[in-house]
Amino acid sequence: MKILLIEDEPKVVEFIKKGLEEKGYETEVAYDGQMGERLALKGKYDLIILDVILPHLNGYELCKRLREKGLQIPILMLTALGTTEDKVSGFDAGADDYLVKPFEFAELLARIRALSKRSSGLIQTSRLIKMADLVLDLDKKSACRGDKSIELTAKEFALLEFLMVNKGRVLSRADIAEKVWDITFDTGTNVVDVYINILRKKIDKDFEHKLIHTKIGHGYYINET
Repeated sequence: MKILLIEDEPKVVEFIKKGLEEKGYETEVAYDGQMGERLALKGKYDLIILDVILPHLNGYELCKRLREKGLQIPILMLTALGTTEDKVSGFDAGADDYLVKPFEFAELLARIRALSKRSSGLIQTSRLIKMADLVLDLDKKSACRGDKSIELTAKEFALLEFLMVNKGRVLSRADIAEKVWDITFDTGTNVVDVYINILRKKIDKDFEHKLIHTKIGHGYYINET
């Protein structure tokens, strides 16, 4: 597995690079956003670890630019900025996961393994995920059901992708909040329910056969039946 680390703090770079290479990961380093962009676009990497505060081009903007240019490999944001707003900004820019400094190296490895497994499970020749008449295009970030195109925001797309990858599996609100928003689920918030309802209106409302289901007391799942 080949990883691109985009980080400007030498001690952090040394710590991460040494640890990754000891675990058998090939690691290249870029010390600013512009260099990171050049390497990311011309190199064949399996994962990018991206700091937010970088010289020349910050991590949010870099992530957004890479996604706009069609780069779809997993991006793990690694930063000291750990508020919910910061995380939301990272996900909206196109990040797949978000790890806050300081962190345990074992947790970084766990995040890398999870992203690698998720990515390898999703990569198909056509880069499509299909279920019944619902099709998700991972490259174009588009969705359609039957002959109807469905407009989705970045977060709605991420939620639908998570549901489809886990087809048939009941996902709790905590599961969804952690994987899609990377936040600990607060029982006082209804953000998951709100987004599920939005997806239902877009995915199921105009169709007799419903795909998004509720398991009362447990969570949500997507399936043909």
